[in-house]
Amino acid sequence: MTPIRQKIVPHLWFDKQAKEAADFYCRVFWGSGIEGRATLRDTPSGDCDVVAFTLAGQRFMAISAGPLFRFSPAVSFILNFDPSWDAHALHNLNAAWEQLSQGGKVMMPIDKYPFSERYGWTEDRYGLSWQLMLTNPAGDERPFITPSLLFVGEVAGKAEEAGGFYLSIFGNSQRGLTARYQKDMEPDQEGTLMYSDFMLENQWFAAMDSAHRHEFAFNEAISFMVYCDSQEEIDYFWEKLSAVPEAEQCGWLKDRFGLSWQVVPAVLEQMMFDQDHERLGRVVQALLKMKKFDLAALHRASGTVTTT
Repeated sequence: MTPIRQKIVPHLWFDKQAKEAADFYCRVFWGSGIEGRATLRDTPSGDCDVVAFTLAGQRFMAISAGPLFRFSPAVSFILNFDPSWDAHALHNLNAAWEQLSQGGKVMMPIDKYPFSERYGWTEDRYGLSWQLMLTNPAGDERPFITPSLLFVGEVAGKAEEAGGFYLSIFGNSQRGLTARYQKDMEPDQEGTLMYSDFMLENQWFAAMDSAHRHEFAFNEAISFMVYCDSQEEIDYFWEKLSAVPEAEQCGWLKDRFGLSWQVVPAVLEQMMFDQDHERLGRVVQALLKMKKFDLAALHRASGTVTTT
């Protein structure tokens, strides 16, 4: 396994298509590849495929764990095609759009918009949302892939509060751009966020409000894994983030805005891709009994020793 480079890793929940989808995304994006595959046996969802992969330098995890959750446009991924470092940015944007939109659902057609010479928003064939944008090279530099959070329904108007909350919890963080709704932009309230971005643990996220009527919200189909190096760190993030006791299970939690996180020991990924199936089975059965992860108990299940 490649060592953990990211503190926060997006996690995608599929019905049965995690392996297929990961292979598809790796064909679409440059600098991509599968880092690990495993099958977790005897879980409440049966046998679950788990895949670790990298897209254009951004790490992802995916699982096939049944039809419990469906992707929501409340979490999408912005793709910044920037001519300042990609001489073929427009061509690459159009090629990616063709592949990602095929068999999916177009949310906003690929076209010229006031904020971009070339932009489109689509759900792909698996229901995952992507926003493709030709970036203004004169603007602030941003990574190619940026997770984007859309605050709608009960949490519409809370994007700024949420950004401040996350910035207060995570290190190596900073505010970025802010654009607000103006008067006469109803139903969006004046002063709420039309767009913002911020850095958490050296990773950029975008957040915005929408008071329009939407039939979607945050759910467990997309969560964010926070990799921790010690039990103390697990305890810290769990205490800071968890706000819905009934959502606590197997390292999963929901924060006060309804966004799902997984607070996990960094060593868990190595355990998940262990080629010793008996040892992997012990780890899986141990973690299924946990809400907040007990790092020492996981080490005991795997037969490894830790000094932390």
